[in-house]
Amino acid sequence: MDTNFQPVTQRGPRGKYRQHSLEFKRALVEMTLQPGVSVARLAREHGVNANQVFTWRKLYEAGQLVAAAPAQSSDLLPVVVATQEQVPESEAATGTITLEIGRVRLRIEGQANAATLAQVLERVLR
Repeated sequence: MDTNFQPVTQRGPRGKYRQHSLEFKRALVEMTLQPGVSVARLAREHGVNANQVFTWRKLYEAGQLVAAAPAQSSDLLPVVVATQEQVPESEAATGTITLEIGRVRLRIEGQANAATLAQVLERVLR
């Protein structure tokens, strides 16, 4: 594993701040998890404060030091398929879609346009 990392520097309102990529943070944390590795020494070698590395370790252990996945690949909605006998007469005739997400209920009646439905689902799943 290459241990030569370079932080991205940006100028903020109070001067220069280093903003490290998620890959840098994960790689550094994973190196600290190896037996016999000194967090302080490793942090010093990479120009990072040891307290910052310990903060990143807590985030890593909590699963928060990961890249955000696209919403479409991870968000699934539960679907219940009902037979004609199980659907009330009023819903069967009009074509009704009811989505329940937590305490939110979305009900779409009539002919569902695929493009409109896709836009609604995209906004609801944010």
